[in-house]
Amino acid sequence: MAEDNKIALSEYTQALLSALNSIKSKTRPDDVSALSVSQTVSFFALVYEKVRNAVEFREDHLILRAAIERILRRRFSLNPDGRGEAENLLRELLWARYFDNATLGGEDVIKSQELIDKYTILKKQLVSGRDSEMQIYLNQFLIDLLTCEIEENLKPESAQTHANFTFYIYQVLRKKIKIEGLKEDQKDAYFLVAVEKIYGKSDRSYLRYHLFITFYKTLANYSTDEIKKLSTSLPSIFKKIDDMIANPYVDNLTKFTRKQLPPFLVLFELFKNKLQDIAGILTDKEKLWSEVDQTCRDKYQQLGVRIRNLAIRSFIYILLTKMLFALILEFPLSLYIYGDVNSTSIIINSIFPAILMAVILAFFRVPGEENTKKIYQRMVEIIDEDKSFETQVAFMPKKPRYRRPLLIFGFTIFYSLTFFVTLSLIYEALLYLNFNLVSQIIFIFFVSVVTFFSYRIRQVTKELRLEDKQGVLTPIVDFFFMPILSLGKFFSQEIAKLNFFIFIFDFIIEAPFKLLFEVVEEWISFVRKRKEEII
Repeated sequence: MAEDNKIALSEYTQALLSALNSIKSKTRPDDVSALSVSQTVSFFALVYEKVRNAVEFREDHLILRAAIERILRRRFSLNPDGRGEAENLLRELLWARYFDNATLGGEDVIKSQELIDKYTILKKQLVSGRDSEMQIYLNQFLIDLLTCEIEENLKPESAQTHANFTFYIYQVLRKKIKIEGLKEDQKDAYFLVAVEKIYGKSDRSYLRYHLFITFYKTLANYSTDEIKKLSTSLPSIFKKIDDMIANPYVDNLTKFTRKQLPPFLVLFELFKNKLQDIAGILTDKEKLWSEVDQTCRDKYQQLGVRIRNLAIRSFIYILLTKMLFALILEFPLSLYIYGDVNSTSIIINSIFPAILMAVILAFFRVPGEENTKKIYQRMVEIIDEDKSFETQVAFMPKKPRYRRPLLIFGFTIFYSLTFFVTLSLIYEALLYLNFNLVSQIIFIFFVSVVTFFSYRIRQVTKELRLEDKQGVLTPIVDFFFMPILSLGKFFSQEIAKLNFFIFIFDFIIEAPFKLLFEVVEEWISFVRKRKEEII
């Protein structure tokens, strides 16, 4: 290998290599302790889980933790002490095929039950004598810690790999940022939150959990006596963690992290797919370019499939949780208020959102070779032991400086007028189509929610773009679409709290449904044992 073709790996990259190679595979339980469930029951449980998850839009990697929380909440409502609930939890996860049959066993049951027991001890210590609002807050935080830790215990390899990748990004980039008037340790804590948000795409539950175990220990590593002593300081600890997550500095740091992320995503893909040969690839520029080029092209190709799947899931979610409910209301309200129903408005409100989402997503473009070359160059800077990459510091002021307050005030007024202009144009167009007020409100509701979800999906296409260039017409498009996006964000976040389908599934359907599964499971097990006795 020519000397100028070599890459000397940085200490952080060497540490990542060592950490990934030291991860041990989770041992499969023996035949005696392995938990096995009926495939018949599993089929129906899987169908139920798919339908249930469709009414609550989440990132794929967050679904399992949410399922664990949902199961435990139902189990705790019937058995507040949680005794013996670990096995029931794992069986339900096997039913829904979050894990392959017989891949969870006695050791998993023991570890999960120990965590549940520590949760119940902490809950008793924390919530007694407090007002109801504080009880809800503390219990939710504890549930977040419990469910995250159970998931990571059940999937230790992926948890350790994710932790190593997150720490690598943190170590490589933390010296590249300075914030005016902020101490290094404070900046590092906020930056860790930003990395978790952008790379890990962590929701509030996982942000809380990862920050807690960063500064303290996992629940499994606390003894019962330590748990009791810790309980007195937990309320203040929880508040500090939530304050850290909500700190305004995190927003600027997330923007910085998002721009830096593409080469890390490609690098981590190489680690996952080529771990055995990764050292030779990273130290040879020709091999590295070949692998980066192939990996980028593969990921660009996968974007189309991913966008399509996200669009289908998003539309099903919107249909089930928002559109269906609104369309059901449109007919009777129009009939009651106006004494007449405009069939044209109902047809348009039914089919236009799907067409709009398809049109918005049709314009996405995958990155090209120029982007791949930039990713490669940045990746070499990241993994090379040359320190010059780390000395290029992004300086962030403590507060943004508005040198022209009058101009900013004018822009704010002008931006506010965009709401009036956009909504007025929509109103005039709908009036021309003889939409009544009810149909107009429902149309704006549909369009804003679909636009917001389409915008979120389009952001996925930018994950691998190292530099995002704006088009010539972007300012004009933004002028008309920003009000719609803002309304869509409001409707999605606020009205999501009123998702009555979640209430129906969790409080009316799930409990009797899962009870039926348990009865059928026991019956099948009973028959199997009788059959074995005959044989």
